[in-house]
Amino acid sequence: MTRLNELRLISRVAQMYHIEGRRQAEIAEHLRLSQATVSRMLKRAEAEDIVRTSVIPPVGTYSELEGALREKYGLPEAIVVECTEDRDGAIMARIGEAAAHLLEVTLAPGEIIGVSSWSQTIFKMVENIHPQKSAQAKYVVQTLGGMGDPSVQTHATQLTTRLARLTGAEPKLLPVQGVTTSREAKLLMQADPFVRETMDLFGSITLAIVGIGAVEPSELLARSGNIFSSRELSDLAEAGAVGDISLRFFDKNGKPVKTPLDDRVIGLPLEDLERVDRVIALAGGAKKTDAIAGALRVGVIDMLVTDKFTAQRLID
Repeated sequence: MTRLNELRLISRVAQMYHIEGRRQAEIAEHLRLSQATVSRMLKRAEAEDIVRTSVIPPVGTYSELEGALREKYGLPEAIVVECTEDRDGAIMARIGEAAAHLLEVTLAPGEIIGVSSWSQTIFKMVENIHPQKSAQAKYVVQTLGGMGDPSVQTHATQLTTRLARLTGAEPKLLPVQGVTTSREAKLLMQADPFVRETMDLFGSITLAIVGIGAVEPSELLARSGNIFSSRELSDLAEAGAVGDISLRFFDKNGKPVKTPLDDRVIGLPLEDLERVDRVIALAGGAKKTDAIAGALRVGVIDMLVTDKFTAQRLID
């Protein structure tokens, strides 16, 4: 009966601690035990399966989908958001809200944030961020050229400057074309001291927030002028490209698709993104499912924020 008596006392200690909410010192005094003994008994209570830990996810959260994404793609973390409609507008709004909260609670002081400026989902994130007072970033760095059609080019500037203001950071803009007419034009633009100053910060980025695009560009990117021609996009698709991160393309297996077009992009290369400590990707929608799957296999993304419909497609 010695073991049974021992387990009975362990059970009482566990009951007092976990159910009655008593502190270890109080339990020790009440039962005339040392605090070290109480601590050991609480550990034994778990080892003997007297105390079991249960996590009950709240309604509207999707821990099973998140776990399946982590397992299938070797993804460190995933956030799957509730969404009532499998529609791009609704999906972007919900992802943006979740990403805003994530940034607010995980932003570290002195963070250098790199942001892909031609993403409507990231713009939705910025719209939902509250001004940060405690943890403030150092710089917000635009990681893809923002010039283009004058009617929409302010989008990239507004996104970068607004995020900088909300996080207490200094904005570092990239006031050049995202896609240049030639490699020579790219080299000439990169020689500008203001452009060089921003690009020199690429290697210091501690947090990158990126969108994931399909080969067929989004409406916003198409209107910006920062895209390749239809023929060039067709050539990319024929080369196996399924999507891009900041106009750096990859195939369904996550292998970069390198073509001469890559030499015309002014922005953060995938190999530089791989060196960033934390990369958060915001993406969802049926049209982007294949692109997201490929992006997750590139191996640079630390966290994906997506919707429940897309998450299920990615798993299936």
